[in-house]
Amino acid sequence: MPMMTRDVLLEMELEEDDEEDGDIALENLEQTNVSGFGSLKSQQDFRTPEFEEFNGKPDSLYFNDGQRRIDFVLVYEDESRKETNKKGSNEKQRRKRQAYESNLICDGLQLEATRSLVDDKLVFVKVHAPWEVLCTYAEIMHIKLPLKPNDLKTRSSAFDNFNWFTKLLQVDESIIKPEQEFFTAPFEKNRMNDFYIQDRDTFFNPATRSRIVYFILSRIMYQVRDNVKKFGINKLVNSGIYKAAFPLHDCNFSTPSEDLSCPNERYLLYREWAHPRSIYKKQPLDLIRKYYGEKIGIYFAWLGYYTQMLLLAAIVGVACFLYGYFTEDNCTWSKEVCDPNIGGQIIMCPQCDNECPFWSLNVTCESSKKLCIFDSFGTLVFAVFMGVWVTLFLEFWKRRQAELEYEWDTVELQQEEQARPEYEARCTHVVINEITQEEERVPFTTWGKCIRVTLCASAVFFWILLIIASVIGIIVYRLSVFVIFSVNLRKISNGTDPIQKYVTPQMATSITASLISFIIIMILNTIYEKVAIMITNFELPRTQTDYENSLTMKMFLFQFVNYYSSCFYIAFFKGKFVGYPGDPVYWLGKYRNEECDPGGCLLELTTQLIIIMGGKAIWNNIQEVLLPWVMNVFGRCRTVSGAEKRTPRWEQDYHLQPMGKLGLFYEYLEMIIQFGFVTLFVASFPLAPLLALVNNILEIRVDAWKLTTQYRRMVPEKAQDIGAWQPIMQGIAILAVVTNAMIIAFTSDMIPRLVYYWSFSIPPYGDHPDYSMEGYINISLSIFNTADFKSRVKENPYAGSKYDTCRYRDFRYPPGHPQEYKHNIYYWHVIAAKLAFIIVMEPW
Repeated sequence: MPMMTRDVLLEMELEEDDEEDGDIALENLEQTNVSGFGSLKSQQDFRTPEFEEFNGKPDSLYFNDGQRRIDFVLVYEDESRKETNKKGSNEKQRRKRQAYESNLICDGLQLEATRSLVDDKLVFVKVHAPWEVLCTYAEIMHIKLPLKPNDLKTRSSAFDNFNWFTKLLQVDESIIKPEQEFFTAPFEKNRMNDFYIQDRDTFFNPATRSRIVYFILSRIMYQVRDNVKKFGINKLVNSGIYKAAFPLHDCNFSTPSEDLSCPNERYLLYREWAHPRSIYKKQPLDLIRKYYGEKIGIYFAWLGYYTQMLLLAAIVGVACFLYGYFTEDNCTWSKEVCDPNIGGQIIMCPQCDNECPFWSLNVTCESSKKLCIFDSFGTLVFAVFMGVWVTLFLEFWKRRQAELEYEWDTVELQQEEQARPEYEARCTHVVINEITQEEERVPFTTWGKCIRVTLCASAVFFWILLIIASVIGIIVYRLSVFVIFSVNLRKISNGTDPIQKYVTPQMATSITASLISFIIIMILNTIYEKVAIMITNFELPRTQTDYENSLTMKMFLFQFVNYYSSCFYIAFFKGKFVGYPGDPVYWLGKYRNEECDPGGCLLELTTQLIIIMGGKAIWNNIQEVLLPWVMNVFGRCRTVSGAEKRTPRWEQDYHLQPMGKLGLFYEYLEMIIQFGFVTLFVASFPLAPLLALVNNILEIRVDAWKLTTQYRRMVPEKAQDIGAWQPIMQGIAILAVVTNAMIIAFTSDMIPRLVYYWSFSIPPYGDHPDYSMEGYINISLSIFNTADFKSRVKENPYAGSKYDTCRYRDFRYPPGHPQEYKHNIYYWHVIAAKLAFIIVMEPW
């Protein structure tokens, strides 16, 4: 999750600052006080913060007077101390910054500037919101604040009888004390006496103070040109006028603060949440919510609940895997494949034209043994179980989410949400509201909105087509390279077993194609992430929730096609439309379609899942853990070691990595893609939930470690639920039932084997005295006369071969039959059984 590069595009506007307009006088800037925007003064009236020498404690969270709390920090480089020839550009930046800071002061904020102790070019502007400003904007933002303590009894837990056990998993309440609960209401200044105000300094907690100040910073203008307002700290940071803007952590993560008034919440979170020794404990969700806001809290609540539910799925999946592993020796059809007198005597038809030789069935002995593990009766049971599991998980999560909405007081959040400042600044068109019949400002007309939606939809559709083109390219690679592997592997082995035993042409093709597919997936992801952000910025959604939901749908639609298309191809298309050796089906009129192993394509689908899931986990950990850690170490190495011990809190936080407003979005996306792998194709890989469980246990603590140690503190945000990810998971759950049923029916060889097993006494299946799989290999491979071979190059490339007949994977009548090479009655019985299985499976 490289936030440093991805989120640079987040706040891009359609019109950028023109660097050549440096002669525009700031004296002509308008005065305005609409929608929370402060008044912009002339250059003669600029009010800038005075520089103060830092003389406090390193962990101090206050101005030099020790009274006013630091609610936000702005960082910039002093142009007068830069060694550059771009004096005009530096002067423009200085004037814009002066206008912005003057506006902040005029809006009621208090500023104090301090030079860096390490690099005297860096200036830290500390921002403090006085009581009156906090009250004014708390009312504008409809922030809910305490009215009186909640004296209602909490509901007793069903696990009270197991306190002796659950206490081991709970966070020690003597260390992290439970939060006092209050009845709340949206703040109103004229009803201030009704609110529970015991101390003005603590009535607004640090998270709420930072949220209010960020609201102001995002709406203060610094320039007006041609009636276009340019405003907001995000754009100033992106244009380089400020280097960073962030709220402060309250202390060092490894040691508590020396300040007795400091709550040390960061230290407590690291000790009881992010530290490896707390890996078995439940998460302190209330403290996470208090320190980072509801948006971060609901993410970790969802991730923790998902991980808990994975425990049951992992146990059942391991049990099904062990069942297949321990019954491998009883796999009759695999024994027949490996038997020199059965599989060794069965000659298989060439799988490509002209170049490919005949081959013995027993060269697939090792793959057939592995297939017995994954394609067993336990897999069938597990597929049905996962259909039930995914439904229960979603329903139980809805209940848990409703509980958190009540406990965290976010039930009416959607009514409180404000429009994004980027949206407000574009509201230049006046229209009549059809419901209220009142005038309101909108950024564009109805016709303009339709044009934007059409252009955005076209761009998304183009990129999806690009992914499909890449998948087609991988398929062409598979078809082309299979011929090369078929010829060269047999030349290298020279008829000996060791190479053919472990590396078959199908396996070599599958592994190399999966690796190439993974590389293409990651490249397309990197490009499309930037494109999706630009498209969503062009759409200009009204609220932050609308923005994130729009971006979520675009990104997931792309990621869905990107990650899952190759799996869908292997599961439902490869080996399904191949014809038979005398009349093969050609893809794109040139390439002969791929065939599966005699045991089916299930093992290849398993290989694809392992490579993509494993590669994605490794790549994500490199991005999320290694990259921020290396950059922070590099940043610390550049500091003067003698000054580190007395470096103030704001300078320590500056050298951490920025999380970015979309940091959490990528965390959700990563987990939802994993959720898709765990549910959509789990019938082919019962160990997927176990791998996801181990990954998520580490993911929770790694994410906690990143937030508390490697990243600056995020601006706390409100959130009612997990947003658009909920309907996405519901859609995946519905699709998962269908895909797993179809994998069992059409990708696995389970249904044909069951039909043979239960129809032993019905000719022509068999006449065994008891239920047995003996003879299944013989009936599952049809016979072909080599004299009937045809080729596009010559009439019969295998004329004169020493083999009169060969076998191929299908259920067709043999040569000489009145309906030779037509599908036989067993084929139609199997099709009926497959359709019946899907019909029975779907209601689950």
